[in-house]
Amino acid sequence: MKLTIKKIATATALLVSMVVLASCGKNSSKNYSTTGSGNGNYQGVIQNGRYKTSKARGINVAQNDNQLNQKSFESGLTQVSKRVFSPKNYIFQEGQYLDTSTLQSWLARKSAKNPEGLNPAQGKKSDPNPEYVQQIEEQDYMTDNGRSMKLKGVVIGVGINSEYNYQKKTNGPSYTKKISQDEMERQGKIAAQKILTRLRQKKALKNVPIVIALYKQAPDDSLVGGSFFAYSKNNGNKVSGWTKLDYKTMVLPKASATNAQNSADSTDNDNFANFKSQIQNFFPNLSGVTAQAQYHNGNLSGMHITVTTQFYSQTEITSFTQYIARAAKRYLPSGIPIDIRIQSDSEMQAIVYRDAGSDTFRTHILDSY
Repeated sequence: MKLTIKKIATATALLVSMVVLASCGKNSSKNYSTTGSGNGNYQGVIQNGRYKTSKARGINVAQNDNQLNQKSFESGLTQVSKRVFSPKNYIFQEGQYLDTSTLQSWLARKSAKNPEGLNPAQGKKSDPNPEYVQQIEEQDYMTDNGRSMKLKGVVIGVGINSEYNYQKKTNGPSYTKKISQDEMERQGKIAAQKILTRLRQKKALKNVPIVIALYKQAPDDSLVGGSFFAYSKNNGNKVSGWTKLDYKTMVLPKASATNAQNSADSTDNDNFANFKSQIQNFFPNLSGVTAQAQYHNGNLSGMHITVTTQFYSQTEITSFTQYIARAAKRYLPSGIPIDIRIQSDSEMQAIVYRDAGSDTFRTHILDSY
């Protein structure tokens, strides 16, 4: 009897040990986690303790002479993604299916050596065909069932040039070809179908929804970036109907009140001009006070303001920052997100900001110990 009990105890202990070991093995196989989220932003993927970077990391930086285009492109693409893949239900992952060499070949001109080029052959050097497709970015959207990540959708942003700069002779003068809105849209939709067809050839992307969004590149000398103007959600091999987007970005203050497109623009410009005047009167030697204002469906949806000056003491920075917060609440529009960066020529020194729907401006001064 004692022997039987001993055998049962031994078998039970062995069984428990096997379950524990199996459980440990299962947990150790989960080599990913997420960054966490907040304020309506996506969680990002961490794999083996490191952030999972894009397979084509840095390609868009190399493609852009106007870095504002890159920033607007990336942030705008995420906003398009939120229309289809809610941050409440999906996890963001940097693009894993388009690598650097693939995008470099797609962004180049089509030729015998590069049949994958999305841009037309050059043609005559004295009158070349424009390069229409300027940048491409992939974003992947995942779900987590507690044991593994699963791809649930892909978003592709395609940046289309609104103008094309070229030289007829090496080191010669530069010329510019304007690309009309209609032609820009036509070329963007042609590129979108080619991209969708190529993506569907990848085993992992045969059946997932693929969203393609089209972005209008701002000119190289623009003080603001471009904006997305259409997107399409596709479950098959053919691009389905397009959803139009109405985003515009402009610089404030306008050089002339006559440049305002409508009465709302004019009011926004006047409010910002009053804000600028107040802080210029308070503090001497301001080098510049400008704003990037974004409009969605004709309504002001956000502002990024930059104030550049030279401070001589930390107390000056503190007093000026406090005054800007007061002036911003009095003169700037309510209800929209606003950030005000206060900087010298060499570094940022303070920030004043307000979230969407809030009436309170918060301040943070970059002090030193």
